[in-house]
Amino acid sequence: MKEIKSVCAQVVYKKIYDLYSDGLYGFMLYKCGDSDKAEDFVQEAFVKLWTNCSKVIYEKAKSYLYTIANNLFLDDYAHQKVVLAHRKLGVKTSTNETPEYLIEEQEFLKKLQQAIANLPEKQREVFLMNRIDKKKYREIGEELNISIKAVEKRMTLALKTLRTQIKGI
Repeated sequence: MKEIKSVCAQVVYKKIYDLYSDGLYGFMLYKCGDSDKAEDFVQEAFVKLWTNCSKVIYEKAKSYLYTIANNLFLDDYAHQKVVLAHRKLGVKTSTNETPEYLIEEQEFLKKLQQAIANLPEKQREVFLMNRIDKKKYREIGEELNISIKAVEKRMTLALKTLRTQIKGI
């Protein structure tokens, strides 16, 4: 019986892939301007669809794929902003800090980036939108279609997790 369900799921999945993959690729290419990244986002979205296929209604598959791919793009974009911001910080030509302090600072920044990267996706998304993009909770809630209370909860959990991980540093 499981084999029949598996075959049916594969047939439906292939149909969804054939219907939406080209359009999703075009959408992601338009958003990011990089064909390799666009392919990666599309592939990751379909992997998440396959992983969650029992939870996704067939009629909502297109919306699910576009939302996942868009969120992947936003996460990548926020990550690139963090990388660029840290590169700008490293441009100093002279400093009063000791070499030991500079090394500790670099190690701290690496650990902070790792801690942010380890946050659950929804918490990281809210944290980066607030702290990097400087968006207010209301704006984040509107963009993500969630309540302000949900944004506050995610931010609280993200900050608590970061504090716990950074205390260990």
